[in-house]
Amino acid sequence: MTTIVSSTNRNDSNSLVLAKYYQKLLAEKGLEANILCLTQLPEMLISSDLYGKRSPQFQKIQDVVTATQKFLFIIPEYNGSFPGILKLFIDCCKFPESFKDKKAALVGISDGKYGNIRGIEHFTGICHYIGLQVMSTKLHIPAIGKDLDENGNPTDESTIKFVNDQCDKFIKF
Repeated sequence: MTTIVSSTNRNDSNSLVLAKYYQKLLAEKGLEANILCLTQLPEMLISSDLYGKRSPQFQKIQDVVTATQKFLFIIPEYNGSFPGILKLFIDCCKFPESFKDKKAALVGISDGKYGNIRGIEHFTGICHYIGLQVMSTKLHIPAIGKDLDENGNPTDESTIKFVNDQCDKFIKF
């Protein structure tokens, strides 16, 4: 199973819009992927699902994570790094079996001009610690708010090219 993680719990996020674009593009290339949006996390996550506890709501998410062999994380820039909810999500998942020896591709997005370079590097360190094999082709998409059209498709030709290249490599990874 392949899972695209929209790595924020912000409603109506560009992360989710881009995740849907990746899902469509991967399907066109022959790889079915589901989307896990962190808005789906239980509201009481911090008190109900840390330190080995499991709520029925999070168990459904844990089951998806357990079944997934390849992850594609769409990670927005939050304060020069990645969203705290993404780290909380990782901390709530069973360790090490949730991610160990599985594969991941990373996409950083930001409204600024650097495409969350620092956040992707911070998250790469966590991926290495939890045993995720990170694909070397990491994509950084700047000015995401200006790059998506009304249908959620990138408009910048270089973004379209790099997303296609990354998807091709991800399928082979």
